Amino acid sequence: MKIEAVRNTAFAMPLTNPAYPRGPYRFYDREFIVITYRTDRAALEAVVPEPLEIDEPIVKYEFIRMPDSTGFGDYTETGQVIPVRYKGEKGAYVHAMYLDDDAPIAGGRELWGFPKKLASPKIQHDGDVIVCTLRYGQALCVSASIGYKHRILDAAPIAQSLAQPNFLLKIIPHVDGSPRVLELVRYHMTDIVMKGAWASPAAIDLYSHVACDVARLPVREVISAVHFSADLTLALGEVAFDYLAPDGA
Repeated sequence: MKIEAVRNTAFAMPLTNPAYPRGPYRFYDREFIVITYRTDRAALEAVVPEPLEIDEPIVKYEFIRMPDSTGFGDYTETGQVIPVRYKGEKGAYVHAMYLDDDAPIAGGRELWGFPKKLASPKIQHDGDVIVCTLRYGQALCVSASIGYKHRILDAAPIAQSLAQPNFLLKIIPHVDGSPRVLELVRYHMTDIVMKGAWASPAAIDLYSHVACDVARLPVREVISAVHFSADLTLALGEVAFDYLAPDGA
C-alpha cells in the first residue's frame, strides 16, 4: 500500500480491517439506570484531574443497556461519572467504564479516550426490582438494585443533563512508553429523544478489586436513583486541554 493510500484510509486499527466503523454513532432504546451517591471528597480529589473542578463529593454510578447501536452492536456498560466544572461550565467526568463488547472498547478508547475495560455487567429484571451487577472475571465488584418504575419523572431535565459536556482523559503512549497524547477531551450527546423516565429507591454495594477499582470511591449515602430510556447520538469530541502543551492550549 502506497504512503498516500495509508494517509487517506487510516482512521483506526488495524489499518485494513478496523475494529469499528467511522462515527458518529447513533443509539436506539438506550436504557439507563443511574444511582447518585455521596462519597469522600478526598477520594474524588485523588482521581479527578485538573483543570476540572469538583463542587460536591457526588458520584453517579451508571448501568447502561445498549441493544441497538450503529457500528457497535448490542452490549451492556457500567461505570462511574463525576459531576464537575470546567471554566465555570457544568459537566461530567467519566472516571471508569466496564463493558462486554470489543468494538466499543476499542473505539471508545482510541477516539475519545473513554476509560473502558472488558468485564461483565448485567441488568436483569427480577419481579418488582431491577438487579444490576458487575463482575470482573469471576469476582463480584458491584451489586445494585432499584425499584421498578415507582414514580414517573419529567424527562426534560434529564435530557438537559445528557446534553451537558462530558470530559475524558485521553492517554496514548509513545513507542518508548512516554505519553504521546495526553488530553482532556470534551464530547456531547446530541439529537436526544427521551422515551420515559422514572424515579425509584435503590441500593448499591461496591467491592474492592485490584483491576476493577470502583470501590475507591466509596458509597457513603445513596441520594437518588433514576431509570430512563432514550435515543441519542454520541458525537465526536474536541480537545479541551492539552497537558503536553506549555499553556494547555
